[in-house]
Amino acid sequence: MEATVFARPWVFIRGVPSMKFLPPEGPPEIAFAGRSNVGKSSLINALLGRKGLARTSNTPGRTQELNYFVPDGYAGSADDLPPMALVDMPGYGYAKAPKETVEQWTRLVFDYLRGRVTLKRVYVLIDARHGLKANDEEVLDLLDKAAVSYQIVLTKTDKIKPPVVKRLIAETLEKIKRRPAAFPEVVATSSETGSGMPELREAIAVALS
Repeated sequence: MEATVFARPWVFIRGVPSMKFLPPEGPPEIAFAGRSNVGKSSLINALLGRKGLARTSNTPGRTQELNYFVPDGYAGSADDLPPMALVDMPGYGYAKAPKETVEQWTRLVFDYLRGRVTLKRVYVLIDARHGLKANDEEVLDLLDKAAVSYQIVLTKTDKIKPPVVKRLIAETLEKIKRRPAAFPEVVATSSETGSGMPELREAIAVALS
């Protein structure tokens, strides 16, 4: 797959509140995971060049489903499948949501990660202002256990100074170097400035090639 697929218009096709609503396994999938309010929706909009495609909110925990996006213009039949699908996963680590809601989101996310054959890579978003937190490490543990390939993406790097970004990349690489499912590169991004988006598109193209 070429990174030029991101130049096409993209469309939202469905929200998945539970596993039984997942679309049939077809095109390869890449998924975005991260703590609530890490900037997943903003990053997806910047990645795809569409301001309002993924809904953004200042309220943590807004995304409560697996949201599927594909390039527009494909029939979806076996003969005309899109080259890939992008999945926006519910944020984790939001303590103020009702306990049963958090458990439901967590179960959905973990079941998806463990059971989706077409899932090629998960991009785990980390807020550059805070670095890896304990619940990020828990998700990385799960991905390692499930043998799901993942790559760290730093978000909001425009909020910190360039030398700090450089140091954070080095520190993050050191923390993940012994993790079996971690891809050994970190992508630093900013949805505000667009920095890192070409590198992220290229990384996704390589993961799906």
